[in-house]
Amino acid sequence: MNRVLVTGAAGQIGTELTAALVRRHGRDAVLATDLKDPEDWSRGDGPAVQLDCLDAEALREAVRTFRATAVYHLAAILSATGEGNPLSAYKTNVGSLLNVLDAAAHERCRVFAPSSIAAFGPDAPRDPTPQSTTQRPTTMYGVTKVAGELLGDYYHQRYGVDARSLRFPGLVSHTAPPGGGVTDYAVDMFRVALAQGRYTCFLSPDTRMDMMYMPDAIRAVVELMDAPASALAYRNAYNVTAMQFTPTELAEVVGAHVPGFRIDYEPDPLRQAIADSWPNRLDDSEARAQWGWRHRYDLPAMAADMFRALRSQAPSAQDD
Repeated sequence: MNRVLVTGAAGQIGTELTAALVRRHGRDAVLATDLKDPEDWSRGDGPAVQLDCLDAEALREAVRTFRATAVYHLAAILSATGEGNPLSAYKTNVGSLLNVLDAAAHERCRVFAPSSIAAFGPDAPRDPTPQSTTQRPTTMYGVTKVAGELLGDYYHQRYGVDARSLRFPGLVSHTAPPGGGVTDYAVDMFRVALAQGRYTCFLSPDTRMDMMYMPDAIRAVVELMDAPASALAYRNAYNVTAMQFTPTELAEVVGAHVPGFRIDYEPDPLRQAIADSWPNRLDDSEARAQWGWRHRYDLPAMAADMFRALRSQAPSAQDD
């Protein structure tokens, strides 16, 4: 029987992945954990507890007590936030993953921990970026993701931990608010367009970035974890992608749903520099060939679903 522990369950990925795992395994088989008090984020779909992943003893005890067969480790400090406090980002992202991997080695459970397009830097081929190429990131977030990929491989080779990962592009979600990433503008634009009809973007108009809609990202996690180990040449981590667009291109699609929508641009130097250091598009042919990855949402389909969901959350919002 599968029993799953999720860290960072209140975050952007954690909110939707936890719900998907509950639907898949049952409400009593998924333990949602986060640094925040569950009273502030739990939806009552199953057991939820407060847990600091930097507390190695508490983490291991939670894994042992719940008899977890897998840990989905989503707790992290994201790119732009991490540049504001790089030491904290390193301690949180690398330290917590080490604790998870160590607990998994002792308790014999599997691990999923996401990586990111940020694991590549300006020296990598930009369009597309191959599965295996130079990884020299220029952000602390990227550094922690490269370290995480290597740690997953190390714990697999040294202790037999079944650790798997995906290099996600920017993720767009209607469920959880942005969490401090450079691609947050794509989430903000939808919300602000409905509320105000005008959005000020912190990236320049022609900044092309790799993106994915959250339902595809959640499905990718599930499909990777379902794949037989014998099929996987790369555990940490597979490139996955779905679409690429600029703020201008996104604004055109948003404007088709919100008549009169306007966009202004006030590029933020820090976030613009981070965006410019990342690839324009990941090459995910290895994921497609080895475990059958296929995205389902392109930009128009994502926009239509985002507006459907956001309008259902706020019935008084502007209609088409």
